[in-house]
Amino acid sequence: MIDERVVTKAIIECYTKKLLSCLDIDVAICGAGPAGIVAAYYLAKKGLNAVIFERKLSIGGGMWGGGMMFNEIVVQDEGKMILDELGITTRQYKKGYHVADSVECVSGLTYKAMKAGAKIFNLISIEDLVVRKEKVAGVVINWTAVEMASLHVDPLTIMSKCVVDSTGHPLEVVRVLERKMNVRLNTPSGKVEGERSMWADVAETTTPENTKEVFPGLYVAGMSANAAFGSYRMGPIFGGMLLSGKRVAELIAKRIK
Repeated sequence: MIDERVVTKAIIECYTKKLLSCLDIDVAICGAGPAGIVAAYYLAKKGLNAVIFERKLSIGGGMWGGGMMFNEIVVQDEGKMILDELGITTRQYKKGYHVADSVECVSGLTYKAMKAGAKIFNLISIEDLVVRKEKVAGVVINWTAVEMASLHVDPLTIMSKCVVDSTGHPLEVVRVLERKMNVRLNTPSGKVEGERSMWADVAETTTPENTKEVFPGLYVAGMSANAAFGSYRMGPIFGGMLLSGKRVAELIAKRIK
Protein backbone atom coordinates (compact mmCIF):
# COMPACT_ATOMS: atom_id res chain seq x y z
CA MET A 1 0.00 0.00 0.00
CA ILE A 2 1.40 3.38 -1.07
CA ASP A 3 1.04 6.30 1.30
CA GLU A 4 1.24 9.60 -0.61
CA ARG A 5 2.46 11.37 2.52
CA VAL A 6 5.52 9.12 2.64
CA VAL A 7 6.24 9.78 -1.04
CA THR A 8 6.04 13.55 -0.51
CA LYS A 9 8.13 13.45 2.65
CA ALA A 10 10.80 11.33 0.96
CA ILE A 11 11.17 13.78 -1.90
CA ILE A 12 11.28 16.88 0.31
CA GLU A 13 13.69 15.41 2.86
CA CYS A 14 16.09 13.92 0.32
CA TYR A 15 16.15 16.98 -1.93
CA THR A 16 16.68 19.27 1.04
CA LYS A 17 19.52 17.09 2.32
CA LYS A 18 21.13 17.14 -1.14
CA LEU A 19 20.82 20.94 -1.45
CA LEU A 20 22.15 21.53 2.07
CA SER A 21 25.23 19.48 1.20
CA CYS A 22 25.93 21.90 -1.68
CA LEU A 23 25.84 25.25 0.07
CA ASP A 24 29.63 25.49 0.30
CA ILE A 25 31.35 23.66 -2.55
CA ASP A 26 34.52 23.56 -4.59
CA VAL A 27 33.09 24.35 -8.03
CA ALA A 28 29.71 25.72 -9.17
CA ILE A 29 29.16 24.93 -12.84
CA CYS A 30 26.55 27.09 -14.55
CA GLY A 31 24.95 25.17 -17.39
CA ALA A 32 24.67 21.42 -18.04
CA GLY A 33 25.77 21.35 -21.64
CA PRO A 34 28.47 18.90 -22.77
CA ALA A 35 31.35 21.09 -21.56
CA GLY A 36 29.77 21.55 -18.14
CA ILE A 37 28.99 17.86 -17.70
CA VAL A 38 32.48 16.77 -18.77
CA ALA A 39 34.01 19.35 -16.43
CA ALA A 40 31.91 17.97 -13.55
CA TYR A 41 33.01 14.43 -14.37
CA TYR A 42 36.72 15.19 -14.29
CA LEU A 43 36.45 17.44 -11.24
CA ALA A 44 34.53 14.78 -9.32
CA LYS A 45 37.07 12.15 -10.36
CA LYS A 46 39.74 14.34 -8.76
CA GLY A 47 37.78 14.34 -5.50
CA LEU A 48 36.37 17.85 -5.79
CA ASN A 49 32.80 18.79 -4.93
CA ALA A 50 31.43 19.83 -8.33
CA VAL A 51 27.80 20.88 -8.70
CA ILE A 52 25.97 21.82 -11.90
CA PHE A 53 23.03 24.23 -11.94
CA GLU A 54 20.91 24.01 -15.09
CA ARG A 55 18.13 26.45 -15.94
CA LYS A 56 16.09 24.05 -18.07
CA LEU A 57 14.17 20.89 -17.21
CA SER A 58 16.45 18.87 -19.50
CA ILE A 59 20.22 18.77 -19.43
CA GLY A 60 22.69 18.33 -22.29
CA GLY A 61 22.44 21.74 -23.91
CA GLY A 62 22.48 21.65 -27.70
CA MET A 63 23.83 18.10 -27.90
CA TRP A 64 20.39 16.43 -27.75
CA GLY A 65 19.33 17.82 -31.11
CA GLY A 66 22.47 16.85 -33.02
CA GLY A 67 22.47 18.83 -36.24
CA MET A 68 19.10 20.35 -37.15
CA MET A 69 17.26 17.64 -35.12
CA PHE A 70 19.15 14.78 -36.76
CA ASN A 71 20.24 13.30 -33.46
CA GLU A 72 23.78 12.41 -34.48
CA ILE A 73 26.90 14.42 -33.63
CA VAL A 74 30.45 14.44 -34.96
CA VAL A 75 33.69 14.46 -32.99
CA GLN A 76 37.28 14.51 -34.19
CA ASP A 77 39.99 12.12 -33.00
CA GLU A 78 40.74 14.06 -29.78
CA GLY A 79 37.09 14.26 -28.83
CA LYS A 80 36.64 10.56 -29.54
CA MET A 81 39.26 9.78 -26.91
CA ILE A 82 37.05 11.31 -24.21
CA LEU A 83 33.96 9.45 -25.42
CA ASP A 84 36.01 6.23 -25.49
CA GLU A 85 37.09 6.84 -21.88
CA LEU A 86 33.47 7.22 -20.82
CA GLY A 87 32.30 4.15 -22.75
CA ILE A 88 30.23 6.02 -25.34
CA THR A 89 29.95 4.39 -28.76
CA THR A 90 31.47 6.12 -31.78
CA ARG A 91 31.62 5.06 -35.44
CA GLN A 92 34.25 6.28 -37.88
CA TYR A 93 32.72 8.10 -40.83
CA LYS A 94 35.93 9.20 -42.53
CA LYS A 95 39.47 9.53 -41.30
CA GLY A 96 39.41 12.08 -38.48
CA TYR A 97 35.58 12.18 -38.31
CA HIS A 98 33.62 10.04 -35.86
CA VAL A 99 29.84 9.92 -35.44
CA ALA A 100 27.98 9.31 -32.17
CA ASP A 101 24.33 9.13 -31.18
CA SER A 102 23.52 12.38 -29.40
CA VAL A 103 21.07 10.74 -26.98
CA GLU A 104 23.66 8.17 -25.93
CA CYS A 105 26.23 10.94 -25.53
CA VAL A 106 24.13 13.08 -23.20
CA SER A 107 22.92 10.08 -21.23
CA GLY A 108 26.38 8.57 -20.99
CA LEU A 109 28.13 11.78 -19.98
CA THR A 110 25.51 12.51 -17.34
CA TYR A 111 25.60 8.98 -15.90
CA LYS A 112 29.39 8.97 -15.66
CA ALA A 113 29.52 12.45 -14.08
CA MET A 114 26.99 11.57 -11.40
CA LYS A 115 28.58 8.19 -10.68
CA ALA A 116 31.89 10.01 -10.23
CA GLY A 117 30.24 12.11 -7.52
CA ALA A 118 29.03 15.25 -9.30
CA LYS A 119 25.57 16.62 -8.51
CA ILE A 120 23.13 18.24 -10.93
CA PHE A 121 20.25 20.57 -10.03
CA ASN A 122 17.93 21.32 -12.91
CA LEU A 123 15.24 24.02 -13.08
CA ILE A 124 17.53 26.43 -11.21
CA SER A 125 18.78 29.66 -12.77
CA ILE A 126 21.87 31.69 -11.93
CA GLU A 127 20.55 35.12 -11.09
CA ASP A 128 23.77 36.77 -9.93
CA LEU A 129 27.25 36.12 -8.56
CA VAL A 130 28.68 36.42 -5.08
CA VAL A 131 31.75 38.69 -5.13
CA ARG A 132 34.34 39.12 -2.37
CA LYS A 133 37.23 41.57 -2.72
CA GLU A 134 37.38 41.51 -6.53
CA LYS A 135 36.93 37.73 -6.70
CA VAL A 136 33.95 35.60 -7.61
CA ALA A 137 33.08 33.51 -4.55
CA GLY A 138 29.79 31.83 -5.46
CA VAL A 139 26.50 32.00 -7.31
CA VAL A 140 23.06 33.41 -6.56
CA ILE A 141 20.30 30.96 -7.47
CA ASN A 142 16.56 30.99 -7.91
CA TRP A 143 13.92 28.71 -9.40
CA THR A 144 13.65 29.07 -13.16
CA ALA A 145 9.87 29.25 -12.74
CA VAL A 146 10.32 32.36 -10.59
CA GLU A 147 12.42 33.94 -13.33
CA MET A 148 9.96 33.00 -16.08
CA ALA A 149 6.99 34.38 -14.15
CA SER A 150 8.88 37.56 -13.19
CA LEU A 151 7.97 37.05 -9.55
CA HIS A 152 9.60 39.19 -6.87
CA VAL A 153 11.10 36.32 -4.89
CA ASP A 154 14.49 36.69 -3.26
CA PRO A 155 17.17 34.16 -4.23
CA LEU A 156 19.56 32.00 -2.21
CA THR A 157 23.34 31.71 -2.42
CA ILE A 158 25.84 28.94 -3.04
CA MET A 159 29.43 29.63 -1.98
CA SER A 160 32.22 28.09 -4.05
CA LYS A 161 35.96 28.31 -4.60
CA CYS A 162 35.46 28.63 -8.36
CA VAL A 163 32.59 29.21 -10.78
CA VAL A 164 32.39 27.96 -14.38
CA ASP A 165 30.26 29.73 -16.98
CA SER A 166 29.25 26.98 -19.39
CA THR A 167 25.95 28.59 -20.38
CA GLY A 168 26.85 28.43 -24.08
CA HIS A 169 26.31 31.11 -26.67
CA PRO A 170 24.63 33.67 -24.34
CA LEU A 171 27.56 33.69 -21.86
CA GLU A 172 24.99 34.61 -19.23
CA VAL A 173 27.08 34.52 -16.06
CA VAL A 174 30.03 36.54 -17.33
CA ARG A 175 27.66 39.14 -18.79
CA VAL A 176 26.01 39.58 -15.38
CA LEU A 177 29.41 40.31 -13.83
CA GLU A 178 30.36 42.70 -16.63
CA ARG A 179 27.06 44.57 -16.44
CA LYS A 180 26.71 44.85 -12.68
CA MET A 181 30.32 45.24 -11.55
CA ASN A 182 31.87 47.06 -14.53
CA VAL A 183 35.01 44.96 -14.15
CA ARG A 184 37.87 44.39 -16.53
CA LEU A 185 37.87 40.84 -17.83
CA ASN A 186 40.88 38.81 -18.93
CA THR A 187 40.07 39.45 -22.60
CA PRO A 188 41.87 41.64 -25.15
CA SER A 189 39.43 44.53 -24.67
CA GLY A 190 38.63 43.83 -21.03
CA LYS A 191 35.02 43.22 -22.05
CA VAL A 192 33.09 40.35 -23.61
CA GLU A 193 34.40 40.08 -27.18
CA GLY A 194 31.29 38.31 -28.53
CA GLU A 195 30.74 35.21 -30.60
CA ARG A 196 31.49 35.23 -34.31
CA SER A 197 29.71 33.32 -37.07
CA MET A 198 30.43 29.73 -38.12
CA TRP A 199 33.98 28.53 -38.82
CA ALA A 200 34.16 25.03 -37.39
CA ASP A 201 37.84 24.35 -38.08
CA VAL A 202 39.00 27.41 -36.13
CA ALA A 203 36.33 27.13 -33.45
CA GLU A 204 37.26 23.53 -32.61
CA THR A 205 40.79 24.68 -31.85
CA THR A 206 39.96 27.90 -30.03
CA THR A 207 37.28 26.40 -27.76
CA PRO A 208 39.81 24.60 -25.50
CA GLU A 209 42.37 27.39 -26.02
CA ASN A 210 39.91 30.03 -24.77
CA THR A 211 38.95 27.88 -21.79
CA LYS A 212 40.52 29.86 -18.96
CA GLU A 213 39.94 32.13 -16.00
CA VAL A 214 38.21 35.24 -17.30
CA PHE A 215 38.05 36.97 -13.89
CA PRO A 216 39.43 35.85 -10.51
CA GLY A 217 37.40 32.80 -9.51
CA LEU A 218 35.36 32.74 -12.74
CA TYR A 219 36.17 30.41 -15.65
CA VAL A 220 34.61 29.97 -19.09
CA ALA A 221 34.16 26.65 -20.88
CA GLY A 222 32.52 25.38 -24.04
CA MET A 223 30.86 27.89 -26.33
CA SER A 224 31.02 30.41 -23.49
CA ALA A 225 34.80 30.45 -23.94
CA ASN A 226 34.55 31.43 -27.60
CA ALA A 227 31.85 33.99 -26.84
CA ALA A 228 34.05 35.56 -24.15
CA PHE A 229 37.16 35.76 -26.31
CA GLY A 230 35.60 36.54 -29.69
CA SER A 231 36.01 33.29 -31.59
CA TYR A 232 33.73 31.41 -33.93
CA ARG A 233 30.87 28.93 -33.51
CA MET A 234 31.32 25.35 -34.67
CA GLY A 235 27.90 23.77 -35.10
CA PRO A 236 27.24 20.07 -34.41
CA ILE A 237 30.85 18.95 -34.02
CA PHE A 238 31.45 18.55 -30.30
CA GLY A 239 35.07 17.52 -29.81
CA GLY A 240 36.13 21.00 -28.77
CA MET A 241 33.32 21.17 -26.23
CA LEU A 242 34.41 17.90 -24.62
CA LEU A 243 38.06 18.96 -24.57
CA SER A 244 37.08 22.32 -23.08
CA GLY A 245 35.27 20.60 -20.21
CA LYS A 246 38.32 18.49 -19.48
CA ARG A 247 40.60 21.52 -19.76
CA VAL A 248 38.66 23.68 -17.29
CA ALA A 249 38.60 20.79 -14.81
CA GLU A 250 42.38 20.52 -15.04
CA LEU A 251 42.86 24.26 -14.53
CA ILE A 252 40.55 24.42 -11.52
CA ALA A 253 41.89 21.26 -9.91
CA LYS A 254 45.41 22.64 -10.18
CA ARG A 255 44.27 25.95 -8.65
CA ILE A 256 42.36 24.41 -5.75
CA LYS A 257 44.83 21.68 -4.88
